[in-house]
Amino acid sequence: MKKLFALRGAVQCENELEDICAQVSLMYDEILGNNRLDEEDIVSIMFSVTNEINAINPCTALRKSGRATGNLALFSAQEPETKNSLERTIRVIIHCYLEEGAKAVHVYRNGAEVLRPDRAKG
Repeated sequence: MKKLFALRGAVQCENELEDICAQVSLMYDEILGNNRLDEEDIVSIMFSVTNEINAINPCTALRKSGRATGNLALFSAQEPETKNSLERTIRVIIHCYLEEGAKAVHVYRNGAEVLRPDRAKG
């Protein structure tokens, strides 16, 4: 039996096409790998970006990498600009089905570990 989960992640990157594509792909692969998640069990993926990130949409970056193909629903939005927020950051939430009793593993990498030190790998 499977249950609906929401997996979270965040990554910092430079506002360059290559870095955004690389960092989004690495974060996505780590989330899938750590959760033993197959793409066919993903319902939707939603990204948010801080205002410094505009070289490429993370949805486009993910599709360009050959991931999230088919009819998978992707969406991206700009983060609200707030004081002291972590700049150059892409966040993701993946709604998916995992085995009931699974423990969700969230991924914070490449500088974004400061957002959730309780979730970062030591």
